[in-house]
Amino acid sequence: MTFKSAESRLLLILATFFVCNALLSEFIGVKIFTVEGSLGINKLDIDLFGVPGLSFNMSAGVLTWPLVFISTDIINEYFGLKQVRFLSLLTAILIAYAFLIIAFALQLVPADFWINQEIDGSTLNMNLAFAGIFGQGMWIIVGSIIAFLFGQLIDVLIFHRIKRITGEKSLWLRATGSTVVSQFVDSFVVIFIAFYLNPQYHWSWKMVAAIGLVNYSYKFVVALLMTPVLYIVHSVVDRVLGKEVSHKLRAEAISA
Repeated sequence: MTFKSAESRLLLILATFFVCNALLSEFIGVKIFTVEGSLGINKLDIDLFGVPGLSFNMSAGVLTWPLVFISTDIINEYFGLKQVRFLSLLTAILIAYAFLIIAFALQLVPADFWINQEIDGSTLNMNLAFAGIFGQGMWIIVGSIIAFLFGQLIDVLIFHRIKRITGEKSLWLRATGSTVVSQFVDSFVVIFIAFYLNPQYHWSWKMVAAIGLVNYSYKFVVALLMTPVLYIVHSVVDRVLGKEVSHKLRAEAISA
């Protein structure tokens, strides 16, 4: 099999970009950053469901997840529901495979000269740092994979249903509508599994609801802000494919 046609090359590019960003989201997601601090503003002090002192502390994975959903919507737009479902399942398997390899890597005995190193004037135990960054707990891994699959399946289903109703019109509606719903599910599923069901933590349902709602409100705003980017990508794809091929693919995607 070769990738001589423009549409086959497009699917390859979108698929690899999709998988790459999904994996990046899992690995950089271990870092929690403050949105307000990154923007140089005072932290908010939000009280929800009796949980005080909430602010926008987000997983760094939110940097790349919007790109995953844009890739999802573009693939759905041109190649249909079945292609996205297959790609989502494949990506979930690859994420699980990546964590399995990391689990083996964590068991390797570190070289003596590598363990203690000085970085920016501070002595750092590299083996502990490696384990701290990559050694995510099983509950978090399972939660993130299940949330990813649920979010993706809901995203593509809503996108496809809206497209069947609107046809070629209202790209913003099917893209943004599917994303905000799927992000809602993703936000709560991962927290519920990783911190509510996990016996290591003792989160109440109020804490899950409060933190999930704060996280989702951030993702909701980002989804709206990314809408123009989706139109730009859509326009670029149309120019690369050509009007005739582009229209043919979108028509086939609706009935696929």
